Amino acid sequence: MREKPRKLPKRECCESKTKCGRCPLRMLKEGTLPEGYTVKKRKLVRVDGGKVTKKDLSRVA
Repeated sequence: MREKPRKLPKRECCESKTKCGRCPLRMLKEGTLPEGYTVKKRKLVRVDGGKVTKKDLSRVA
């Protein structure tokens, strides 16, 4: 059996009441956010202060 590909977090929370599965806030709470990333003011940021790009996220996941 193949492993499920990890979900990539969105770069910004959409603030929906139900919170989608890719919400960075939800992923942070569940502990599924990729290592080296955190959430500040509902936006995904890197711990080292660099820019968040889709290309970097796909490499981490």
